Amino acid sequence: MGASISRPNLRAIQGVQNEVLSEKKAFSLPGIIISPEKLTFALTLRHSAIEASAHPMIVTSAVAPGFNIEYVNPAFERITGYSNAEVIGRNCKFLQGTDQNQPELEEIRAALREQREGNSVLRNYRKDGSMFWNHLYVAPVSNNQGIVTHFVASHYDITVAKNNEAKLMRMAYHDELTGLPNRALLRDRLLQALALAGRYSSQVWVLFISLNRFKTVNDSFGHKGSDSVLMIIAHRLRDAIRESDTLARWGDDEFVVVMPEKPAGKLAIAALQRMIAVVNRAIVFGGQEFFLNCSMGVTRYPQDGEHVDMLLDRADIAAHHAKRKGDNDFQFHTVDMSKLALKRLRIEADLRLAIEREEFVLHYQPQVNLGSGFINGMEALIRWQHPKQGLLYPADFIDIAEETGLIIPIGAWVLRAACTQNKQWQEEGLPSIKVAVNLSLRQFTQQNLAQSFAKVLDDIGLSPKELELELTESLIMSDVDQAIAVLRDIKALGVAISVDDFGTGYSSLSYLKLLPIDMLKIDRTFVSDIGAGDGDDAAIVTSIITLAHALKLRVIAEGVETLQQLNYLRRNGCDEMQGFFFSEPLSAEAFAQILRSGKRLPLCRTLRNSIL
Repeated sequence: MGASISRPNLRAIQGVQNEVLSEKKAFSLPGIIISPEKLTFALTLRHSAIEASAHPMIVTSAVAPGFNIEYVNPAFERITGYSNAEVIGRNCKFLQGTDQNQPELEEIRAALREQREGNSVLRNYRKDGSMFWNHLYVAPVSNNQGIVTHFVASHYDITVAKNNEAKLMRMAYHDELTGLPNRALLRDRLLQALALAGRYSSQVWVLFISLNRFKTVNDSFGHKGSDSVLMIIAHRLRDAIRESDTLARWGDDEFVVVMPEKPAGKLAIAALQRMIAVVNRAIVFGGQEFFLNCSMGVTRYPQDGEHVDMLLDRADIAAHHAKRKGDNDFQFHTVDMSKLALKRLRIEADLRLAIEREEFVLHYQPQVNLGSGFINGMEALIRWQHPKQGLLYPADFIDIAEETGLIIPIGAWVLRAACTQNKQWQEEGLPSIKVAVNLSLRQFTQQNLAQSFAKVLDDIGLSPKELELELTESLIMSDVDQAIAVLRDIKALGVAISVDDFGTGYSSLSYLKLLPIDMLKIDRTFVSDIGAGDGDDAAIVTSIITLAHALKLRVIAEGVETLQQLNYLRRNGCDEMQGFFFSEPLSAEAFAQILRSGKRLPLCRTLRNSIL
């Protein structure tokens, strides 16, 4: 900042003042003789300089406690709005208005008491009440006996610089979209909360909040819509916390809350439930009403960690456990969670290597026509031949692959490997059958999905009718309109489509009849209870078969393990089955062998207990 009178200028003015106090008598300095005429000129020059200054200047008495104003320049009048007549004889504290508790004032008060130079940045207020930032310099003025008689104060309006600084600070420490504290400010607030909690032996809770299925909002309304929804959620969460709490935006659809314990009482689970409830409330956007929910992980200081990073990381881990347990829930961190998280990190690292080293293999489970008893298809099931842990099943790694996005290259490998194997068996003269391949949500939401399937089939030379894609009911229903469009493109290729785990989701009949699908697959949980319990699951199986046939769809039951289950399915018109009763999933070599043998189901429903 430039200034017409700097601190060195102030010292020059002090020297002139000393000359004035010598009663205009000539006096000498080493090598200099100053006449009364020169003193008069010096006084005139001093006055003109102060009057012309662009910055406010004040001369006050050095008499405590008032230090009353004796002179202000025109710049002071212009910038503050106070006239010379309104301020002469007053103490300067009126410039702070009611804002008297500024710690920076103590430096100015100390400088006046100690009769020395001092400076501070203060909030001052104009006559109209508007605030401006003032960098104030004060310096004592002494007479020729060395007694301080006055103080000279220069004001520098640094409001523009302070506003720019505030904007930069806000950009550095606040989220641009929501205005909430960002990660940097959150860490600072949490550090302060931990210091206070350690001093007073109290608790701090750290909440990690992750919105569930937020991607569907972005897919439905675009970035503008998803930004609006995030702002709504941020506003709701901010209203749901206390003034002493800190809400920060952590990531795209993630928030963190720091809750210090108040002296008056303990932190309560009701606070967590309140935050979940505000996320659950209906959101209206673009004329549509929809609902979101969240998963929340909670850590507590000092039980779950004594450091910022430890508490944040463990809260994140707990949130992931809450999400796996089920939407709209919270989980407190436990030691077992951290152990499991480390295990999952190791699996993720190993998975990346497994893709590079092609450590995956496919097993195939026969799908059998209940009318003829012969195999008419197979489901391709991935296995991981881990170099240290041996053969791993999907339950050991598929969820991690889905979370990390590794399911995309793994799924592409499964599709190509299964189609290649099917084509190879045909070329060896084995019966032509379809191969069913499972699709995950991440795979299903890829761009140009149908075109990628067409390319694989064309590269391998496999007929589309010999490929079936299995999608879960919940995957399809997460965005029905989008699913219908994608499935129609796939169906146009001639590829069959099956809905897996049917009966466990939330399909409505109005949507089901619009889906371009070929088969419903009855979930094993219903099949396993046939012949046991109160018979409700058996009735559900019958209902699914009837519904499917009414919609001109075929039905396959999975998890068939007993003759009783098989006979029930046959009696009620189920079209196909797969399960241990006929065969477990087999290696490619073993599956080829049963194809060559012509193995089939027994056609007799009650007399024979083994498979021919």
